[in-house]
Amino acid sequence: MATPGHSQTERTMVRLLIVALIYALVGRPAQAQGPESAPQRAYFIFGDSLVDVGANNYLATVARANFPPYGIDFPYGPTGRFSNARNSLDVLTQLLASIFIPTYEDPDTHGSGILRGVNYGSGGSGIRDETGSIFGAHISMNLQIKQFNETQQEFIEQLGFDAAQRVFADSIYFSNIGTNDLVNNYLLPASPTRALYTPEEYINVVLDEYSSQLTTLYNMGARKMVVFNVGPLGCLPIRLALHLSPNGTCIAAENDFTREFNSALVQMVNSLTAQLRGSTILLANPFDVVLDQVLHPENYGLTVVNTACCGGGLYNAQTACVVPPCPDRNEFLFWDAFHPSDVVNRYLGEAYYYGGPPIISPINVQQLAAMP
Repeated sequence: MATPGHSQTERTMVRLLIVALIYALVGRPAQAQGPESAPQRAYFIFGDSLVDVGANNYLATVARANFPPYGIDFPYGPTGRFSNARNSLDVLTQLLASIFIPTYEDPDTHGSGILRGVNYGSGGSGIRDETGSIFGAHISMNLQIKQFNETQQEFIEQLGFDAAQRVFADSIYFSNIGTNDLVNNYLLPASPTRALYTPEEYINVVLDEYSSQLTTLYNMGARKMVVFNVGPLGCLPIRLALHLSPNGTCIAAENDFTREFNSALVQMVNSLTAQLRGSTILLANPFDVVLDQVLHPENYGLTVVNTACCGGGLYNAQTACVVPPCPDRNEFLFWDAFHPSDVVNRYLGEAYYYGGPPIISPINVQQLAAMP
């Protein structure tokens, strides 16, 4: 694109200052105004309910969070985020660009609405297409990549091929997926997948497919990627309730299985980094962070680490989050039976942005964004 003149630059700066002031006052995410103000970078988010910002509102699924008390602490209420407010990627994109990235499924996520990025995350989804089928409709990683391809065509239509390719190369791609492939696929009671594979075989099959998916994104122009490992599944309230944990202690066997998956994921990311020339792939490590919060909650200002803030039954994990939640939400690690609270998501997002190994490596997201 042509370099704007001095007066255009001044007008752009004024608009940015106004948007920044509005966001500071009311927390409203900045919105792109058209191709003439298109940024040089966008943020593309792939994943499951940990990053879903409302995709499942439009699907025939029981995996939804667009009703109270979800969003009780969010300015826009229950948007479909599986949290009392933000998820960790919301925190990251606020730090990166003071924006929330819209879901692909929203009818408004077209035209200028895509120019700062698109979120393809879908609750219940996984690396494998069949993962999450117990919840109903979902958008698997393979389908999310197809949606990204459609987004790319819109970018090209609006910006032209060369300008669009520059945006794709400098954009940051976040992939937070894999949890459901374990907990809502292989670890399901009477799982048909478990009859086909040993744990080690299954991990290899899943990560082989994931490697292909990330390679596809690379071939579509992605050069800066952030891949997230799987958190300590054995500490989720839903798993404690399922296994009738007598004292709220994490289920060791499930955490060990998750460690095996995460260890193989490290090898996969290292291999991809070596193969995909010109790529930078960061590995985010929520497993160690959340496990440390479980073991040492006092270091994080938490007091309840094994019971959900919202729900009912054993560990508040046996009935849906439809009842009034706990009043002291900033003291709870888990918001519902599966998902962390906003205070934990805030800590995670800031750790990914500002931190270093072992939370995020080899560099942090702030440093990744600064790379040419």
